[in-house]
Amino acid sequence: MSNIGHTPQEERAMLAAIGADSFETLLDQVPSALRQQKPCDLPPAQSEFELRRTLSGLAAENYDPLRSLSFLGAGFYDHIIPAAIDQIVLRSEFYTAYTPYQAEVAQGTLTTIFEFQSLICALSGMEIANASMYDGASAAAEAMLLAGSATRSERVLLAESIHPRTRGVIETYLDGSALEVLTLPERKGQVDLAALEQALTEKPAAVLLQQPNFFGLLEPLDRVAELQQRLSAETHLVVSADPLSLALLAPPADFGAQTVIGDVQPLGIPPQFGGPSAGYFATRASHARRLPGRLVAEATDAEGRRGFVLTLQTREQHIRREKATSNICTNSALMALRATIFLSLLGPTGLQEMAALCAARGQQAAERLCGIRGVARRHAGPFWREFVLTLPREAEDAVERAYEAGGVLAGVPLSRFWPERRRELLVAVTEKRTPEEIETLAETLEKVLA
Repeated sequence: MSNIGHTPQEERAMLAAIGADSFETLLDQVPSALRQQKPCDLPPAQSEFELRRTLSGLAAENYDPLRSLSFLGAGFYDHIIPAAIDQIVLRSEFYTAYTPYQAEVAQGTLTTIFEFQSLICALSGMEIANASMYDGASAAAEAMLLAGSATRSERVLLAESIHPRTRGVIETYLDGSALEVLTLPERKGQVDLAALEQALTEKPAAVLLQQPNFFGLLEPLDRVAELQQRLSAETHLVVSADPLSLALLAPPADFGAQTVIGDVQPLGIPPQFGGPSAGYFATRASHARRLPGRLVAEATDAEGRRGFVLTLQTREQHIRREKATSNICTNSALMALRATIFLSLLGPTGLQEMAALCAARGQQAAERLCGIRGVARRHAGPFWREFVLTLPREAEDAVERAYEAGGVLAGVPLSRFWPERRRELLVAVTEKRTPEEIETLAETLEKVLA
């Protein structure tokens, strides 16, 4: 769409209408120190053809995932995405009104949301799931609010082994609220059970763990659940679970989890610079009226035909403000649709095979990389898809040299989250990484670490 600016006559008319002598007069309220004192240093205007050529040149400098090997993780992963997903998402049935308030014109959107909710319940073992969240971090924060509302307790416990960015979002979310955030220290990469046992005696609203955790390790959910049930049965056990891992691992519901949340990025959504993605939120049916966001349910019309409608929305936009339990009023419909299509295409068998391949390739990579002189796993114990290595030199430097040497994205240095962990590298190995590519990573690291 062309941008046609105002003419000088129109500008003078608008200024006269608001009683200003000039455009500069409008800026008097802005301190002069904050105002640009000289013209912007911009190149001359270009024609459409010239601009396309310039932008194409800039785009050619971007990272090309087809030419580089990615072992990046830390929350966003390079998984296989069936080509059919992009084509199905483009179907006109899924392009309805922006928001599905009018069920009669948004049956396509409502149907896909209902299927998404059903699939999330099947994976997590929970009774109800909402229409999706902005991302996994906002889902975790909303789970803390739900627990606080349900238990009337004013303290939540976060395992240090959850994603640091998730912890940051929760702390920001709860800043100014009645809920106090406490961190449970990690011990050998997992939640410290002794610290958890002591903290549970004070009856907190919730304890949040991640499965697998940020370091790729499996948390002892059975022992956590035993402590929680024995010491503080009213405390909500909240598990942030990778949805793909649930094809192999027992669902959190089996351990008595009250709420299961997470991010669906591994399910057919590319990393795309860290977003957008979608979070999922599943809980017990008893918490239905505290569920954040939207809930779609099945219904029948006057003629008995099957259809779908928005059923519950807990924001003050829809109910009395004093009864509102969340400020979330929307969902990430397009990303949730991608996840729904992904799960439908793979089915239970395909999903299990993909998760098993991640586990196998991760084990293969860990064994090969630990054969390099000076390299070892930081933590013992079972892991899935991701693990931490200790290197004989700073991880940030090794990662930079590995990319320069062969376009290998060797992993994420943990110093980006904990400055003191300068020699620790988080490596993610998905089903996309072949044995030959794992060998390339190993040979590249051997060179840069020599």
